[in-house]
Amino acid sequence: MSTTRHPSALHWLAAAAPDPDACRRSWERTPSGLALLPAGRQWDVLHAPGPLGRPAAALLERLGGGPVLADPDGDTVGFLVPAGTAERWTATGVRASGRGTWIVVPHPARPAGRGPHWLSPPHPDGRLVDPRALELALHDAAAHRRAPHRPGPDAAAGAPDDL
Repeated sequence: MSTTRHPSALHWLAAAAPDPDACRRSWERTPSGLALLPAGRQWDVLHAPGPLGRPAAALLERLGGGPVLADPDGDTVGFLVPAGTAERWTATGVRASGRGTWIVVPHPARPAGRGPHWLSPPHPDGRLVDPRALELALHDAAAHRRAPHRPGPDAAAGAPDDL
């Protein structure tokens, strides 16, 4: 992988590492394209279960988004939010990683596939997911999961389903 494809996003992400140059070199030399970075310095990560996180990420993407990680093995979606958010986050079912935790982060140009990858790659300007927008998107995703199937008006009138 070449750092020239997404140099700003790469440098922005690597800046969270204790040694950003070593982080960038590791990304370039590691076949998996993964690095371990500390949360709580540049950003925190809020981890939602996949069935809630994926629709929330899709909604956020339509609204301008921010960086979102997917971990298919754990079926979780991680939203990069401003540092300090993890300390204040109280939503049930969402795990927060802040200061003192480390996150497996893929190279910003790593294609989706097995293992951690970006649903929405980092912006070169370092824009993060807005925690208030994320909370609303998660509520929306939860509401759609719980909503029972409601037949349309024709079904209530006894119209056949195959018309």
